[in-house]
Amino acid sequence: MIEIHELNIDTSEYNQYFLITEEVKKIVANSEIRNGMVTVESKHTTTGITMNEGLECLESDIDDFLKRIIPEDHPYAHCHMLRDYGSTGGNPTGHLKSLIVGNHCHLPLLNGETVIGSAQDIYFCEFDGPSHRTISIIIQGD
Repeated sequence: MIEIHELNIDTSEYNQYFLITEEVKKIVANSEIRNGMVTVESKHTTTGITMNEGLECLESDIDDFLKRIIPEDHPYAHCHMLRDYGSTGGNPTGHLKSLIVGNHCHLPLLNGETVIGSAQDIYFCEFDGPSHRTISIIIQGD
């Protein structure tokens, strides 16, 4: 059996980090599936899903790290007129940060609960906000 749920987030900043662990756990707990796998996936190419310890100081370190390796002022090829879109692609850093962070995570589901470490949290990462974003929670099993 497969269930697909959506979690919507309205972001307010260009780069922003949201802990979504508790929301995912609630969706899983209300599922009819008791054992299997949970996939959390962003539906956007300039956002990310990752797991790490849920600390503000670590969020700041992650943000600083990504900004150092993907600077805003680099002459990216994506910063030019895109004929297919009819506008300028001005979000190359969001695409590259998403590439590094990834767009999904997988968690085991056992007896109706996600199996997750005590210091692990699920993050939704915004790299091109503010925007309205959708995350898929895919629960598979029996």
